[in-house]
Amino acid sequence: MNENCDNNCGNCGEDCADRKEEKHDFRAALNELSHVKKVIGIISGKGGVGKSSVSAMLAVTMQRLGYRVGVLDADVTGPSIPKAFGIRGKAEGSDLGLYPRQSKTGIAIMSVNLLLDNDTDPVIWRGPILGNTVKQFWTDVIWGDLDFLFIDMPPGTGDVPLTVFQSIPVDGIVIVTSPQELVSMIVSKALKMAEMMKIPVVGLVENMSYFRCPDNGKDYHIFGESHVDEIAEKHSLKVLAKLPIDPKISAACDAGMIELFDGSWFDAAGELLASILK
Repeated sequence: MNENCDNNCGNCGEDCADRKEEKHDFRAALNELSHVKKVIGIISGKGGVGKSSVSAMLAVTMQRLGYRVGVLDADVTGPSIPKAFGIRGKAEGSDLGLYPRQSKTGIAIMSVNLLLDNDTDPVIWRGPILGNTVKQFWTDVIWGDLDFLFIDMPPGTGDVPLTVFQSIPVDGIVIVTSPQELVSMIVSKALKMAEMMKIPVVGLVENMSYFRCPDNGKDYHIFGESHVDEIAEKHSLKVLAKLPIDPKISAACDAGMIELFDGSWFDAAGELLASILK
C-alpha cells in the first residue's frame, strides 16, 4: 500500500495487495406484486435452432406437473411466444403495472408483441432500448406467484442476454443446440458467457436431432450425427432432451396450440427442474 493511500481504490491505478475491488450491482427489483421462485433462461449460441419452441414446451411441461409458470419473451426483435400459445389480444395495465396475458391452460405470457399495434410491426431499436424493455418486463409486469419463470432469450451473447444476466436473478440456463459440428464452438461460447456471469447451466437440449420415418420407424440424422453427448461430457453437463424433427411441433406452434404437444421428450428435464425448486 502506498503511504499516501486514501483508501479510495476507484481513483487509484496502483495494483497493491490491499486493493478493494469496486463492486457493481445491476440487479433490478422484481415488481412488488410478484413472487417468482425460480428463473430459468433458455439460450442458444445461434439462431434457428428452435429455442422458442423449446422454451414453450418446457413451460408447458412444468405446468402439466402442477407448477405455476410464466414465460418472458426476451427475444424482442423476433418475438414468437404469443403465437405459439395462440394469444392474440394485447396486454393491459394500470397504475400498478402491466398484466401478462394468460394462455389457455393458465401460463402467464409477456412479450413485446402484446404491446404493439400490429403483430407484424418491426421492432427497430438499438441494443440499450432492447435491454431496458426486457428489464421492464421484470420490474413492471405483475407476474403474481410463480414457481418458474422461463425467459426466452435472443440468440448469441449480445446486449439483451447480458442485461438479463446482470439485471435478473437467473437461477440457471438451458442451452439449445443442433447436431451440426459447428455447434460445438458456439455452445462453448454460450457456456463461457454463463461461467463469466456465474450462472449455472442446467443442461443441454438438442433440437432437430433426428427424423423418425413414419413408414419404417427408422431414425435418420438429417443434419448429421449428434455431437451433444460429446459436448456434454466435455463440460460435465447433462443432456436434458434430444428432440426429433417432427412436423407436428411446428404445426402446433403455427396454430397456437403448443400446449397440446404430445411427447415425453422433456420428462427428464421436468424432473430435474422440479428438484431444483425443491
